[in-house]
Amino acid sequence: MARLDEYLTYLKDHDCSDLHLAAGLEPRVRQKGKVRVLEGKGVLADDDLRSMMKEIASHKHWWDFENSNDVDFAYGLEGIARFRANYFVQENGAGAVFRIIPEEIIPLEKLKVSPAIEGLADLESGLVLVTGPTGSGKSTTLAAIIDKINKNSSKHIVTIEDPVEFVHQNRGCIFSHREVGLHTLGFGPALRSGIRQDADVILVGEMREQETIGLAITAAEMGMLVFGTLHTNNAAKTIDRMIDAFPAEEQNMVRVSLAESLAGIVSQLLLPTADGKGRIACNEILLKTPGLPNIIRDGNTQMLYSIIQSGKSDGMQAMDDVLFAYTNDGKIRAEDAYMKANDKARFEELIKS
Repeated sequence: MARLDEYLTYLKDHDCSDLHLAAGLEPRVRQKGKVRVLEGKGVLADDDLRSMMKEIASHKHWWDFENSNDVDFAYGLEGIARFRANYFVQENGAGAVFRIIPEEIIPLEKLKVSPAIEGLADLESGLVLVTGPTGSGKSTTLAAIIDKINKNSSKHIVTIEDPVEFVHQNRGCIFSHREVGLHTLGFGPALRSGIRQDADVILVGEMREQETIGLAITAAEMGMLVFGTLHTNNAAKTIDRMIDAFPAEEQNMVRVSLAESLAGIVSQLLLPTADGKGRIACNEILLKTPGLPNIIRDGNTQMLYSIIQSGKSDGMQAMDDVLFAYTNDGKIRAEDAYMKANDKARFEELIKS
């Protein structure tokens, strides 16, 4: 048993999401969104921490870490969970962060998401983006959507991640799980191959670079259903971020392609519940309507709020409206809603009351 397994088992047993290790500091965990020191554990020495880190890393991953001072990979503890590991170097020596990836994929019904989000699993083609900051539950939501596709259809699903997080069992669908750095050189090459691999559904773990964004749009235009993630907080910022990834002379062409291929955007925040005992997901939802392509083509993203408001009967919802409703229902604290809201003036009276 590797020495780090004790720490990782603690994460699972105490409902923690992340383990933070750094030379010169005591181990820390993130529990219900807050970081705290792990009691009973002393300051980690650099040599001891590196020894523990090396025990669970493959030869290739350790070589990458020693030569670049950074590496990402997945580590599994049978019967416990899988963990996304990031090794790095900081001012006092080595460091590592582990995020728990539950072995069991939580179905959409248990996540209690909007029916509009569930409906994304029934699409045949298009680009669907799930966005939000790190730790907002994007991967969990996407895994649940993919799980529904797996249960209800017969398709070839290609996942491209760094590293592979949720591992889906072949049920109705057949899966090709591809890890960047291990099975492919990058998101771009893997996406280009996925287009040629008779894929019906492609999941792109992160869409950060121009090449990846362009190929994802192309795959959606070709009739595939493409899911991707970005670190943006709402639909308008998501569309702007994708367009801005391209040089100015290419942006009009990209707007046209995105206008035709975009099927939906789900922006997600994870906030503490009002009682402090857990966290709750808040979602902004934008779905494709006849008027949406014109707004994207014209670069008129400030009109997206009007599209969302007029599409409430179809399940669309704006983030501020969700935050406001959850506050009034006593699900979240007014202060937390205010910090995440776009129109903060709307929430000032809630804080005063």
